[in-house]
Amino acid sequence: MDMKKVGLGLGVFSIGLGALEVTAPGWIAKKLGLEGSKTAETTTRIFGARELLAGAMLLRGPAVSTNAWNRVIGDTVDAGALLLALRSSTKKGAVAGALAFVAGAAALDWWAAQGLDQETGRTFPVIVDREPVGG
Repeated sequence: MDMKKVGLGLGVFSIGLGALEVTAPGWIAKKLGLEGSKTAETTTRIFGARELLAGAMLLRGPAVSTNAWNRVIGDTVDAGALLLALRSSTKKGAVAGALAFVAGAAALDWWAAQGLDQETGRTFPVIVDREPVGG
């Protein structure tokens, strides 16, 4: 499988998710049973900005595994925030569903990061200078 294409797909997904989180944090908070919580809305907006950055990095370098590993770290932070939200949510089933979604995304991100590590042979790929033509 071409892991670079997977990385590119993750980048597009991150941009879409981040755009939703930045533009509609109140709607997301309401769906999670946290309506009226300024903390939930602010956190969602900040997480959306992180997703946009992660997406931009993956679009810029879809074969760079550290960009996929950044998503794994973000998934971990998201899961922690959702676990905290579970305590005060009026829609615990919705939060549990969001946790399941994040777990699935984390598994996909982990798989992609591992695959990119294997394709490149390193976690931090470097560009090797090439000799000039006719030089």
